[in-house]
Amino acid sequence: MQFPPFLQAGDTIGITCPSGFLPYSKTIFARQTLADWGFRMVTGATVGREYFYFSDTDERRLADLQAQLDDPEIKAILMGRGGYGMSRIIDGLDFTKFREHPKWIIGFSDITVLHSHIQSNFGIATLHGPMCGAFKGIQPEPPHLTSLKKALTGKPVDYPVPVSPYNRLGRAEGTLVGGNLAILAHLTGSSSQPDTRGKILFLEDVGEYLYNVDRMLLNLKRAGMLDHLTALVCGGFTDLQDTERPFGKNIQALILDMVKDDDYPVCFDFPAGHLEMNYTLCLGKCYTLIVSEKNVQLS
Repeated sequence: MQFPPFLQAGDTIGITCPSGFLPYSKTIFARQTLADWGFRMVTGATVGREYFYFSDTDERRLADLQAQLDDPEIKAILMGRGGYGMSRIIDGLDFTKFREHPKWIIGFSDITVLHSHIQSNFGIATLHGPMCGAFKGIQPEPPHLTSLKKALTGKPVDYPVPVSPYNRLGRAEGTLVGGNLAILAHLTGSSSQPDTRGKILFLEDVGEYLYNVDRMLLNLKRAGMLDHLTALVCGGFTDLQDTERPFGKNIQALILDMVKDDDYPVCFDFPAGHLEMNYTLCLGKCYTLIVSEKNVQLS
């Protein structure tokens, strides 16, 4: 796995919107905070633009992201928001210059498409972390934003993981892969599908019906993506819904039932995903996970 250079003061970060629409005003605190951290900012043409559900047409979203991937002065790209649209342009992107001069890709949700594609095809690490909407000008700075700063500058990140009675205990090591469950299920069978064998898999999602979470997990299982893991890390599964006729299991029981034939450790409530406190994870990095009765450590 190849790691882009860590950022130093004066380096440039680009902001682009390759998926959903983001008002320009939503970037103000992000640009201000990143400037306070010592970085220069470049705002892409798709920021503040809107084209129905998307930030712009497929062609213009692709061109804006391509320009920032190719620009050697840009050392990291912060995605404005997720939503939907990344998979519509992923096959049109040219990663030639990006592979020659890797840079940090930052985002989550729909950006899981880009994370998985880069890991699967080029072996380059990326950052699953907060996007522009997480920057709100709050002081003191929230710890999940500090985690992004640490990840960008090569410093270790501490994760405050609560202990869940549903956790499956154990210790594991492996490269971290994953992201949004709906996107990972969407990518099965494509050139962007991640190889999860011998890896720690991270999953999160938002706003789904329980039966649909079960269906998406079953899709991963049938694709072999839940087999031969070293561990499973479950982040936020927020705003879940149930049908009028109950599904019959909560999210924890549902997940544990899906991996009942495996013996790797499983932890729940990891502080990453569609949460107020969305800590940064380095996808492609080797982590050690320890799940005990008293605490959970990812280091």
